[in-house]
Amino acid sequence: MKNNKRIGFLFVGLLLYVGACSDKASNENKSSEVKTYQPAPEFSADSAYSYIQQQVDFGPRVPNTEPHRITGDWIIEKLESFGLTVTEQTFEDKAYDGKVLQLRNIIGSYKPEASKRILLGAHWDTRRIADKDTERLEEPIDGANDGASGVAVLLEIARVLHTDTLQPDLGIDFIFFDGEDDGEPDHRNFRDNSQIWWCLGSQYWSNTPHVKGYSAYYGILVDMVGGKNARFYKEGYSVQYAKNIVDKVWGYAHHLGFGNFFPMRTTEAITDDHLFVNQNANIPMINIIEYSPDFGFGLYHHTHKDNMDIIDKKTLSVVGQTVLFTLFQE
Repeated sequence: MKNNKRIGFLFVGLLLYVGACSDKASNENKSSEVKTYQPAPEFSADSAYSYIQQQVDFGPRVPNTEPHRITGDWIIEKLESFGLTVTEQTFEDKAYDGKVLQLRNIIGSYKPEASKRILLGAHWDTRRIADKDTERLEEPIDGANDGASGVAVLLEIARVLHTDTLQPDLGIDFIFFDGEDDGEPDHRNFRDNSQIWWCLGSQYWSNTPHVKGYSAYYGILVDMVGGKNARFYKEGYSVQYAKNIVDKVWGYAHHLGFGNFFPMRTTEAITDDHLFVNQNANIPMINIIEYSPDFGFGLYHHTHKDNMDIIDKKTLSVVGQTVLFTLFQE
């Protein structure tokens, strides 16, 4: 019996040894596996840049103005030329100072019949005051980066999907939110804490979507994505509501060689259109936005420096290619 017991111990030990070797080999095989990615078309920064220039040439896209109306019609025309199904949401809302704003959200749907959908968003309005400037404070800004760059990235992605032979196997909704940038200035006594005066378009859409019962797998908002030397940190609300999507997109950016533009660092939460999509529509949406945990918004923010001089094609290419690549991995 002693010998049988000793043989049993030897047998168990042998099994443990073999199991350990097997686990080690398995781990080594896993570590040696190369992750494969689906190919994606090329994003054209030149095309996106031209879309920004066109918007700036229209003039500040302030609600209730002619440049605002012309720009909205132009966005619709571009989306329809790219073969998308277009829906308009017209509504009115009050600004922080009681002014009634005539607003419209514009939605372009790629493969509207597809059940699996991704939501891409940007705001297309511009600020009617330059409250962070030292001169011409009461004049509207060009909004080349704060507004026009996000619109341009979405339009270029829509154009690529229309013209390229590579096609993603999912539906995509491009939503251009209105009334995002007319919130109350910090230094004025208009504040009413019962309401958030920013992001009026996304507040409206998230409570009354363009399709009843609308749902999406996740969403990506792009805001201020064309500035020179921009860095895109992991924004706080994005991490809170959709950390897995943040990690995935930032991982893709690093895979593409854009790690310097997408630091693996979290910054504070920012009230932007994605917040209301998360809270009201229950769609996990992240925000790619230029905001530094050390310095805050860029010096151009809500000033007349937000013009074509600060737009950089490299930044547009990095953001556009990252979002486009993400779509083709689904």
